[in-house]
Amino acid sequence: MSAHPSVTVNDLSDKAAAEDARHYEALRGTMRNQRIQDFFFHKITLLFAASVLLVLVGIIISLAIGAAPAFSQFGPGFITRVEWDPVNDEFGAMIAIWGTLATSIIALAVAFPISFGIALFLTEICPAWLRRPLGTAVELLAGVPSIIYGMWGLFVFAPLFAEYVQPALKETIGQLPIIGAIFQGPTMGIGIMTAGLILAIMIIPFIASVMRDVFEIVPTVLKESAYGLGCTRWEVVRKVVLPYTRNGVVGGVMLGLGRALGETMAVTFVIGNAHSLSASLFSPGNSISSTLANEFAEAATALHSSSLFALALILFGITFIVLSAAKLMLVGMSRNEGTK
Repeated sequence: MSAHPSVTVNDLSDKAAAEDARHYEALRGTMRNQRIQDFFFHKITLLFAASVLLVLVGIIISLAIGAAPAFSQFGPGFITRVEWDPVNDEFGAMIAIWGTLATSIIALAVAFPISFGIALFLTEICPAWLRRPLGTAVELLAGVPSIIYGMWGLFVFAPLFAEYVQPALKETIGQLPIIGAIFQGPTMGIGIMTAGLILAIMIIPFIASVMRDVFEIVPTVLKESAYGLGCTRWEVVRKVVLPYTRNGVVGGVMLGLGRALGETMAVTFVIGNAHSLSASLFSPGNSISSTLANEFAEAATALHSSSLFALALILFGITFIVLSAAKLMLVGMSRNEGTK
């Protein structure tokens, strides 16, 4: 009989220990690689995030440097001055600020209820077979270039507005005390109100699309529970859908308002581009963006260019204030949530 080598318990334990050691070393190597990957991933994403802040700071600094001569010449009163005379180098920002704020407020006042109705219909009322094509049509409107809206506003909307809508507003609301003054003036079809309405048409798809998306994330069980308790459709929207999607709704509104504040080409076509300040919404005016578009390439003096930089800095400040106010409002609403 041939002798077979015997395997002792010590040999088995040594092999197990060696296997455990190899497994431990492999695990350590894997963990080391993961730590290195996490380190580089963290630094790269931090660089991406920091680049946004660097670009933002760079924009602010460049605008401030460009605007410094204008503010040095006219002081803080540049914001409230109504003169804009490139021939005599007299500049002020009030006309452009008024045009920007007036057109944006009109646009938001018109667009918000319409956008809310569109989103509510698409998510709560619209038949299933119509929901997708109608939603796609709304989203396609957001992709129409702004210059197309401006051309349509100038050649189609403005003549109809001047012939039918403005005279009717002038003869009705324009005859009322106090508020009647803003509906007086020449019915030419172009002006502050026309620009505001064109902006409203432009931002409706943005606000409606965001609202529709946030309305769709409301859990079905919440709405079905409310219906089961006997709530009407409007009560479900007011007490369930809106509280659940409040942040998204405000975000959609702010997105539309930001688009309205910075819109250039569509406003330039229909606002009238007149450096005049009037209480009438029918009168032509100017906005910050339209002033920049019309005059930046033709600025003949250093002070003129600096004044345009100052307008851009003011527009940046207005946008920052609006977005900050919206954020603070959301924080306050979240803090008071559940207290009532």
